[in-house]
Amino acid sequence: LIDSKGDGHLATFERPYPAIHCARRLGQAAERIGISVRCGLHTGEVELRGPDIAGLAVHLASRVADQAGPSEVVVSKTIVDLVVGSGIDFESRGTRELKGVPGTWELFAVTDA
Repeated sequence: LIDSKGDGHLATFERPYPAIHCARRLGQAAERIGISVRCGLHTGEVELRGPDIAGLAVHLASRVADQAGPSEVVVSKTIVDLVVGSGIDFESRGTRELKGVPGTWELFAVTDA
């Protein structure tokens, strides 16, 4: 866990599969106590700023999370490409423009992890 701001949290992982697994488990645990969480995942280079991180990859992950519905884990195509063959299933959420991020981004919801 890198940071908590309001009701949002920022965490890093060494690989995308554990990040997906954590997001799914977090969502399932929250549902058991009547809370819905939205998770967004992206991977990329980050800037280290003391105990914090910054950069386009961090901003992108936040914007991906904005696209998630209640109890949903949404990931960028970058994540999907990196976990090919892992057994995780995804459903396309289409291509979106994300606020403050150049270009369009293909997004996917995790349907099985």
